[in-house]
Amino acid sequence: MKCALIQFNPKVGDLAANGEKILSLAKKAKAAGAELAITAEMALIGYPPRDLLLYPAFIEAARNQALKIAASLKDLDLTLILGSVAFSETGRGRPLSNVALVLQAGEIKATYEKRLLPTYDVFDEARYFEPGQKPLVVAVAGQRLALTICEDIWNDEAFWPRPMYSLDPLSDLPPFDVLVNLSASPFSVGKQKLREAMLAALTKKLARPVLYVNQIGANDELIFDGRSVFLNQYGQVLARAAAFAEDLTIIDLDSSASPRPPDVYGSEEETWLALCLGVKDYCGKSGVNSVVIGLSGGVDSALTAAIAVGALGASQVHGLIMPSPYSSLHSVVDAEELANNLNLGSATQIPIVPVMDGFTTALAPLFRGLAADLTEENVQARIRGSLLMAVANKFGRLLLTTGNKSEISVGYCTIYGDMCGALAVIGDLYKTEVFRLAKWLNRERVVIPENTINKPPSAELRPDQTDQDSLPPYAELDRILVYLLEEKLSPKEASRLENPKTVSQVAALVKGAEFKRKQAAPVLKITGQAFGLGWRMPLACRSVFQED
Repeated sequence: MKCALIQFNPKVGDLAANGEKILSLAKKAKAAGAELAITAEMALIGYPPRDLLLYPAFIEAARNQALKIAASLKDLDLTLILGSVAFSETGRGRPLSNVALVLQAGEIKATYEKRLLPTYDVFDEARYFEPGQKPLVVAVAGQRLALTICEDIWNDEAFWPRPMYSLDPLSDLPPFDVLVNLSASPFSVGKQKLREAMLAALTKKLARPVLYVNQIGANDELIFDGRSVFLNQYGQVLARAAAFAEDLTIIDLDSSASPRPPDVYGSEEETWLALCLGVKDYCGKSGVNSVVIGLSGGVDSALTAAIAVGALGASQVHGLIMPSPYSSLHSVVDAEELANNLNLGSATQIPIVPVMDGFTTALAPLFRGLAADLTEENVQARIRGSLLMAVANKFGRLLLTTGNKSEISVGYCTIYGDMCGALAVIGDLYKTEVFRLAKWLNRERVVIPENTINKPPSAELRPDQTDQDSLPPYAELDRILVYLLEEKLSPKEASRLENPKTVSQVAALVKGAEFKRKQAAPVLKITGQAFGLGWRMPLACRSVFQED
């Protein structure tokens, strides 16, 4: 039997456009000889739909669209397994199910309801769905297909040290020939290696091949990398769809194809491709094709601008250079060199000294007799934020923020200042990772000026300022942040691995910056722990980052 893995980029909520794309690809699959086509999880509505699911009219419209697709395929002798949502058949609990619809002969012939509903990290499926209660095996062209959806296959006690659920949906499957999985598995660096290892372990355990279809595209802060795969019963990958791109992969289940080599992407290339896709889809699906970025001459804004160019093209990326009395000459020169290297659509210089003078005059009666401090530094950042927002508003552009994960973690950023914007492009990259990605980008030619990479990082908000006046060296800071944020160590535990005084300082900064993160732009997620959907710390509390 020939089957097709339909890996496409849906727009959340756009039922008509998604339906048309699925139908078009299904027809192409049939033209290539496929008898079966499979989409990703919730392909018809896009994942994650979040509170769109609370509107019954939306669910009914999704069903009507599925029926329309079925009717259009009636005469093609093609079975389509379609990811969608439906009103639950259980008659109790939550009203909806996350489903795989089996479209045959112009009808919805069968419905499989997802049985394991994740609620960790970015997932909140139990908010909307009732779990399915039974397996489903369907016959297509003489093959018995066991249907599963994403999380259903991520609970093998032989693979995971601690399975997350008491139920394993694979334990009560009726006899079957091929395991099918519809997935919307968000990207993180290195995750494909884990996915394929898990899938290989399953195929060997079940002694059955697996057809795995993953979503591609970015929806808000989540990025989906695709890389749908077909593995034989020996755990060998016989076909793999494209990474970070739409793909229609035709597979002959009876072929003796040679195993595919492992995925070849390094961490820097994966990160680059993911962030470019994240920016491209966030802008495109928001209906905006042009962005503005504040160019400081530093590595963060330089990398953000380069990613934006990779996503949208140079003509759609506009820079604003806003020197203050404390901006060094080389910072302005570096920003201009970057703009030339990237061939930006525009790079305009607006000195902020006159605006600073106006603030100083306006605040003088209140601040008389008080020494300058962080207040005046923040005013500079907020002036820049206001100018960037004004340009974004006037020209219909989207403002990208340039803060990295290290800064966002410890609050080394100004709310309503450099935090202004619609999307935090590198907000899930620690500063040391920003430098690594910048150097990788320069591997063949200088894109980011060498001086930008080599000079000491500085906010340049007071004379001779460097980041290390306020923070530990970034290599040390980032190690501590990994312990506290990624590995979930307490400050006491982290102090056994790093300088206790520094750990205490960093932990206090992380706790104190929580209110800023609650008001920050969405962060493109590329790690297992990003700030956003998967970070849900209370504000007014005694924090785990406070020491005894």
